[in-house]
Amino acid sequence: MNPIRRNFPNLLTCLNILSGCVAIVFAFHPQELFGVWPGWKWACLAIAVAAVADFMDGFMARLLHAYSELGKQLDSLSDLVSFGVAPAMMIMNILAVNPNIPPFIGWLTLLVPIAGAIRLARFNIDTRQSSGFIGLPIPANAIFWIGWAALVEAGWAWVENPWIVGAIVIGESWLMVSPLRLFSLKFHDYKWKGNEYRWILIIGAALLLALCGIKAFCLIILFYILLAIAAARRA
Repeated sequence: MNPIRRNFPNLLTCLNILSGCVAIVFAFHPQELFGVWPGWKWACLAIAVAAVADFMDGFMARLLHAYSELGKQLDSLSDLVSFGVAPAMMIMNILAVNPNIPPFIGWLTLLVPIAGAIRLARFNIDTRQSSGFIGLPIPANAIFWIGWAALVEAGWAWVENPWIVGAIVIGESWLMVSPLRLFSLKFHDYKWKGNEYRWILIIGAALLLALCGIKAFCLIILFYILLAIAAARRA
């Protein structure tokens, strides 16, 4: 196989980890302005770019038939940085500028990359997750925290309540390593039958984004979890 074709998905994976590193840098300056945006927004944007790269590397690997064990391991390492460490650093530093948040709550956010690492390690050796997931995927965790940061910026003070933040951190971390079964967004065909929950999630997410903007990301992940529970009970 042509070396460029063989390594193109890995190049996209490297964009993933690069974006994650950029997000971490901005995460340490959450309120400092860089151009027209504060650091936390740039961190969210960098995580979003990483998510797009993460989707595209898998898509291109399937399209070009350029699968490799190197690509699989590189993808997991990149995801840990972009969707585990980066959101944790963003949460920690957003909380650090609030004098009402006890320091131990910030340190509690380190559970997120730890749980994410366990989640990714399990995924790499678990053959049951070829068409779905066991535990919340780590990119979904990052998407949730982007929504949380937007709620904080919008002035929703209750989402910064120390006990609520602590409970959410523990809950999100547990979800990643839990036995909860969730469906993937991989379509074998685009018919309604057999893809009902996927289409409901896509339509619901579009409506929530139109109504609430990026603040809806929290709701979208919660909606995804509820749909997955409903799908599992129906199966």
